[in-house]
Amino acid sequence: MRHLTTGFLFFAYLFLGLTVGAVIWRAGFGAGAGASGAIGAIALFGASHALIAGAAIRSSLKKEIEQVRAAHRLLADAMESTQGALTDLAQAIEDGAVNSTEALTGEVRMLEGLVQQMSLSIEDRLAAAPPPRDPFETRMREQSGALLRTIHDALSENRVDLYLQPVVTLPQRRTVYYESFTRLRDASDRVMMPAEYLSLAEGEGLVPAIDNLLLFRCAQIVRRLARQDRKVGVFCNVALTSLGDETFFPQFLHFLSENRDLNQSLIFELGQANFDARGAVEARNMAKLADLGFRFSLDKVQTLDLDFADLQRSDVRFIKVAADLLIEQLLDIDGAAPLPSLPDIQAADFAQLTRRYGVEVIAEKVEAERQIVDILELDVAMGQGHLFGEPRAIKDEVLAETDPPADFMRTTLRQAEQRRRIQ
Repeated sequence: MRHLTTGFLFFAYLFLGLTVGAVIWRAGFGAGAGASGAIGAIALFGASHALIAGAAIRSSLKKEIEQVRAAHRLLADAMESTQGALTDLAQAIEDGAVNSTEALTGEVRMLEGLVQQMSLSIEDRLAAAPPPRDPFETRMREQSGALLRTIHDALSENRVDLYLQPVVTLPQRRTVYYESFTRLRDASDRVMMPAEYLSLAEGEGLVPAIDNLLLFRCAQIVRRLARQDRKVGVFCNVALTSLGDETFFPQFLHFLSENRDLNQSLIFELGQANFDARGAVEARNMAKLADLGFRFSLDKVQTLDLDFADLQRSDVRFIKVAADLLIEQLLDIDGAAPLPSLPDIQAADFAQLTRRYGVEVIAEKVEAERQIVDILELDVAMGQGHLFGEPRAIKDEVLAETDPPADFMRTTLRQAEQRRRIQ
């Protein structure tokens, strides 16, 4: 504003000086009067001075304009840097690399609080709203409820069968182990496969009850085989949830401590994915079983590039690998190393490598004779699959010998219900 006022006065002064100076100059020189000429000269001098002052003002204005432009560039750079920082911060938050409560600015915290309040408000409204009346959802709930009652009744009424599948030596095909499986029957005696009920049983906390019954029956089977002078072991499946269950596992451990003479005949089996997902509690409880002399087996192995030292520390003594997977990862590799972590190991050396860590390989899901040639080429000493025998239910009279005490399942189911309510 100051420069605008000065500029206005400058132009007014310049215009007046030029006009007066020109008139007087013309009059003075035309009349020959020296005084008038002098006055005109003074007026022209003033006009020239105004021109000089105007040039200075223009120079000052130009400098200030340049300063404003420089400040604008700095502001633009700062805004760009801030935008970049916000973008990096958002990416870091998304990657979980920073703690949002520490890194966000006050404005972002305020926005976050508003979003949280909106979310809570929405959740409150959703919670208060009546459940959707979707016929499909209603039907699914009814089916789940009916299946849950079927599982509960099968356990409480002892409609639980024990199936055994042989594990044989190769090439002799002599049975040295059995793998045990549990099968439930509904009220019509239809056999229910685990895929049908296991996920629901896990969600309702009933898997420990099933494992408890399976353990009791496996122990009785091993004792019966021992009476027949058959030194045959049994693989007994156990769920990861059972190993971490604070109510079930102490009973599990107590039973085995009283039957530790079975530690060379009972092998506890869990899937590789469950073994890899075990936490501190499960690992500690596995160590307690190992202290009693019991061993472990992994089935459903998905890769041969395993941490064998970890298997050895965890008392894993067997790994079961599908025959097709063994052949694919050891033989059908076109000269590549079968184990990326051990590039010097050849396919034929794999079984010897595992034995150095006290781990024996069992080829499972053997379905055809043509697979046997490749399995023997890999020096795998045991096999399991329909080629050697399908899982078969033990006879009713034998099953009756393995029945638990009358109140065994009632107590187990009551404990499962108590755990479910607590959760």
